[in-house]
Amino acid sequence: MLAGCALLPAPLQCAADETREERWNAFGQLTYIHQWKDAFPAAYSNLGGSPNSLRPERERSWTASATGYFGLRPWRDGELYFVPEAIALLPLSDLHGLGGSIQNGELEKTGERTPTFYRARLFLRQTWNLGGEPTRIASGPMQLAQTVDSRRFVLTAGNLSIIDIFDKNRFAGDVRQQFLSMNFVTYAAYDFNADARGYTWGAAGEYYYDDWAVRAGRFIGPRYPNQLQLNYSIFNFYGDQVEVEHGHSLRGEPGKVRVLAYRNVSNMGSWDDAVDAFVADPGKNAAACSDFNYGSANAGAPDLCWVRQRRVKTGIGLSLEQSLAEDIGVFLRAMRSDGRTEVFSYTSTDSSLSFGGIMQGQRWRRPQDSLGVGYARNWLSAAHVRYLGLGGIDGFIGDGAIRYRPEQTFEAYYSLNVYKSSWLTLDFQHIANPAYNADRGPVTVYGLRAHAEF
Repeated sequence: MLAGCALLPAPLQCAADETREERWNAFGQLTYIHQWKDAFPAAYSNLGGSPNSLRPERERSWTASATGYFGLRPWRDGELYFVPEAIALLPLSDLHGLGGSIQNGELEKTGERTPTFYRARLFLRQTWNLGGEPTRIASGPMQLAQTVDSRRFVLTAGNLSIIDIFDKNRFAGDVRQQFLSMNFVTYAAYDFNADARGYTWGAAGEYYYDDWAVRAGRFIGPRYPNQLQLNYSIFNFYGDQVEVEHGHSLRGEPGKVRVLAYRNVSNMGSWDDAVDAFVADPGKNAAACSDFNYGSANAGAPDLCWVRQRRVKTGIGLSLEQSLAEDIGVFLRAMRSDGRTEVFSYTSTDSSLSFGGIMQGQRWRRPQDSLGVGYARNWLSAAHVRYLGLGGIDGFIGDGAIRYRPEQTFEAYYSLNVYKSSWLTLDFQHIANPAYNADRGPVTVYGLRAHAEF
């Protein structure tokens, strides 16, 4: 890490690291994740030409990413960030066959084995201090060290990920340091607007008042579901989110409670409308689609491509984080989306629940090590299940038939600090009812992650 320090005006003078205001900083990271799954039992796969089953034979998957984080303070209380990134990857089964339990949150929907270089983020942040107590913000990726007021308004605008701002859970959210499964990146049912890499354009305002914070933002989504190209018509197609946060202390240990609601307006297909169109006219099937679809060859199945139009999708979620001791923290997330329309940007999940905990290694004299255990359970709406049962597919799942059960994941990891800012992690995931189908699985996935920061 490199950084520059500027003196603050009186009465806040630059004293060591406690009151310095960075003019610029630079960070970087390298992460390699290798995973493999055992063969698992399956009564059928890709039935009738529906192509989205997780393959039942043994498979391996990997991702390799490199990211630079560059911050600059162009004026007082202003911050500018640029984040270039490169990634190469190989998913399990072409990224098909898992709902909320996609086993590696680094996977991108359009990635390849050869490295792809792109701009991940380019955004501006402006802070207006409004009084209260001085609050120290430490230097880090996408954060210049500074002292701000506990009562302030922050505006962020540009190219970034929505979950850079919303649902920032301390104990579950960092794939490069914490849990690997997408169940624990954010709410699995949070269909937040993003391109196929997870990024978008938009703006969000945050108002902090001591222990309270309120956030609201609008961001654009992809032109077609789960694809790279964005739709820049922000007044016609957009995603709005509002989050209320409260910080508290429980027996002397800090915690936070958040409630988040989102509302997307996109060109989406409805599960019920797709089924009704197919029942009324079997010629409107998956194999006959000439508009955007996911390549199903099942002529006996409905498809969303026949019924996409401007629709609204909503959801609401609750997130908790709580320290139990200096080295132990727990978390919980739960969200319910309306379940009427297709997944547009995130996972194939209509309702989700996840919880777990992390323990740092102080108790065994390894303070930079960590142990994490988590459980996730995801559900589909009745309309979504009916569509899949007739052989339909969405962006990630569709075996051609379904014996519906909630998808469940147990994950455990141990992260070993091998040298300064380098870690090696062993990860284990057990996935029951992959793609919500009790006729297939369970699936066991083993993982190894190497991560370095500089």
